[in-house]
Order: sequence, then structure tokens, then C-alpha cells
Amino acid sequence: MKFSFSPWAGLFCATVFLTSGCVNLIDPLGPIGKGPEPRPPVAKPQLKEKFAWGFSTSSYQYEDPAVKPGEADYFQTDWDIFADEGKVPPKGNALYSWTHFDKDLEALKKSGVTHYRFSIEWARVEPKPGVYNEAAIRGYAAMARKLKEAGIEPVVCLWHFTFPAWLYDKKNPGQSNWLHPTVRERWNVYVEKMVKATAPYTKYYAPQNEPNGQITTAYLVGQWPPGMDLAFGHYWKAIDASTGMFRDAAARIKKIKPSALVVSVEALPWWERAPLDPGGLIYNTMIHGNVDHLDRIYDVCDILGINYYYSQAPGPLSLLAEPYRHGPNFTMMGWTINPDGLYKEIQRVAKRYGKPMMITENGIATKDDKKRIWYIQNHLAAIGRAIRDGYDVRGYFSWSLADNYEWHYGYEAKFGLSHMNPETYVREPKPSMGWFKDIIRGHRTVGSVPSIQPSTDE
Repeated sequence: MKFSFSPWAGLFCATVFLTSGCVNLIDPLGPIGKGPEPRPPVAKPQLKEKFAWGFSTSSYQYEDPAVKPGEADYFQTDWDIFADEGKVPPKGNALYSWTHFDKDLEALKKSGVTHYRFSIEWARVEPKPGVYNEAAIRGYAAMARKLKEAGIEPVVCLWHFTFPAWLYDKKNPGQSNWLHPTVRERWNVYVEKMVKATAPYTKYYAPQNEPNGQITTAYLVGQWPPGMDLAFGHYWKAIDASTGMFRDAAARIKKIKPSALVVSVEALPWWERAPLDPGGLIYNTMIHGNVDHLDRIYDVCDILGINYYYSQAPGPLSLLAEPYRHGPNFTMMGWTINPDGLYKEIQRVAKRYGKPMMITENGIATKDDKKRIWYIQNHLAAIGRAIRDGYDVRGYFSWSLADNYEWHYGYEAKFGLSHMNPETYVREPKPSMGWFKDIIRGHRTVGSVPSIQPSTDE
């Protein structure tokens, strides 16, 4: 799942572009990126049978480690180190999805979804440099196989925010993770192993999840490993490294399975101009955050994934006010609910890149399940409108199957359409799950704004 800017993040990012001399105050999509000329959308009919309906999840947010210190396959991630240092909430065993994947599969079968995006924990597969856990490799392949046998298309994500701890050097954060001297070499071996293992059952591969947001949060805001503040040079190096590794992965996927489809997954909020943003500096910076990574990898992708949760006018006042915003138009974390922003983001991606799209994440943190239904319905209506207008949107993935660990929010943010029974590990559905199943069955994504309104502010 998704990253979120701290109140100061936009101002930090603006400083990056000012300092680097890269901001174009007239055209926010100016020459800094390597994107193509805008292209018209390809006309498409309304939704067909093959429209992808799914859930998105991640290994770290769902899986229990299932190993203890001293065991041969013991592993840690960079996020575990951050948690040990008290910089982020501890994860514990999350939803036990490694040892109880059958509970996820059972819930997925009942939900009616056609696709399921899950990620592979690199550290579990390679707990030490060059040392591979063959049982873990077989375990992930078995997940893909079981999904396929159940009639659910697996979408395998090869990296979702976390790195093996051996790539994280606390004493030298500038040579950690994306910037570790051996990361690209080790990445390519890891990718090849996992694609070969899962290829018999997998059609869709996402090499990386939201690298654009993760790099911003890790190198400019300091909230995520390696925890660097305003590290402008390292930010750009990480963008270059991640795009190079993405392209490496795409090439290996196609070599091993030419029929596979490569999916990008980028964090793409809808940014609007704020009144206290002279020259549109912060706004333009945020736009660059949306496109700078995607500009460098779109050409090796078959489908462009849009992770959309909110819109924001990134001026000083709105950024500072985010934690204090409550009410029917905000999530429990103060994110602005704006389904029309999703429609506009679909337009922008289509015109800039001219490729098929999927909404690879969309969801709301709320304790009010009626509000969740209201949120999803409105965003599905925006997608239906986009399809009617000729934009090639081929799927919708809800975040998420169950309430899960949410990075620096811990377990407070409730995104799930179900929750885990802590005694049986069963994913017990909320009313929104039954509603979503009915939507999938009827393929209803178009229509007017629903009459259901949220009953609480949370």
C-alpha cells in the first residue's frame, strides 16, 4: 500500500527542485521527464467480461515472519530495523498470511474477485546475500498456483517497499537499499529466480510498487528507510537506480515468459493548485513526483497501474491541516476524498502515455463501513465514466482484503473489506465485502452518485 506525505513533505520536495534548477514554473510536465508527447485515448467499449476485479496486498503488511533469530532461514528487512529503533510501529505477525495463506485464499474465493495482487518478500527469499531459501521460493510459487487453480489470476509484485536488511547500512544510509553497491546484481538474480518459479501460473508481473512515493519518503522526508532528510542527490540517484532495476526486471520477465504482461504500479494522487503556492512551485513539484519515475519505464510496460486514494492542493496551509481534517469528505487520516480526481488522473495518464491502465490500488481508511461503500461506489462511477469516454481502463483493485499493518500508521488505519479473527485467523467479511461481491457479479461500475452517505466522521 501507499505512501503519504507528511505535512512538510511538499515544501521539502519544492526545495529539491529549486535547488536542482529543474522546476518549470510554466509547464509542470516540462523537459525534466522523458515522457512522450501527449496521445489521444483509444476508444473502448464499456466493461467486458475480462475486466479485472481484484484486491491488492503486500507481503510485509500481511505476512508473519514464521522464523526466529538463530534459525537458518531467519531474515530481517530494513523496515524491521526501523521498528527495532522505534522509528515506526512494530509489525508483529500481521495477518499470518505466510503460515495461513489458505485463509486469504478462502476469503478471495468467497469475494468473487478475478485477480489478486500479492508481493514477494525479497528478504525471505534471500535471507543472506547469495543464500536462497528454496522452501520460500516454492511457497510463493504455490501461492500463485493455488490462486490459478481457484480461477483467480495472480498478479505478482516483486518488490513492495522493503529491502533485505543486508542491503541496509545504518552507518552509511547513502549506500543503502537502492544505492547499495551490490543491489542491482542481487536484484537481477532474485528476479530471475522468482519469475522462473512463478511463471507457469502467472500472467501479470509488477516489478515494483510505488517506487516514486517510497523514494520521496525515504530520501527527502526521512520517514522510511534509510531515513534521509532533503538528500537531494541521493533522491535522484535512487530514481535512476530504481528505474534501471525496473527495466532489468521487465526484460527478464519477457525473456522467461514472452506472453507475460508487465504492470507499473505508481502512486498517483490528483494534485490541485493551492492559493499560497507562489508560481505553482509546490504544485509543479508534486506533478513531477507523479511522472518522473513513470516517464523512465512506461515504454517497457504493457499496463500502467494507478494507485489513487486522494487529491490535495499542496500549499502550506493544506499540508499543515491534513492531520486535523475530519468529516464526510475526509478519510480517518485526513486525506481528501475526491472521486473526480481519479477520473482526471486517468485522463492525464492516458494522454501522456497512450497505454492501457488498471487502477491497481484504491481504498479508504475508515471505521465506518457505510462510508467505505460510499467511497468505492463513487470511485467506480468515475472509472465507468472514463471508460464511456474512451479511456482504456482494464481493471480495479481494492486496497485491501483485510485490515492490515499500515507502515507508520501501524494497525490504526482500517482499509480492509474484512478483518482477521485473532483466534481462528479467518478473514471475517464486513458488509462492504458482500456489496463489492454484488458489484463484481453485476459488473456495475457506472451510474449516479449513490444515496448512501457516511454515518460518522471516521
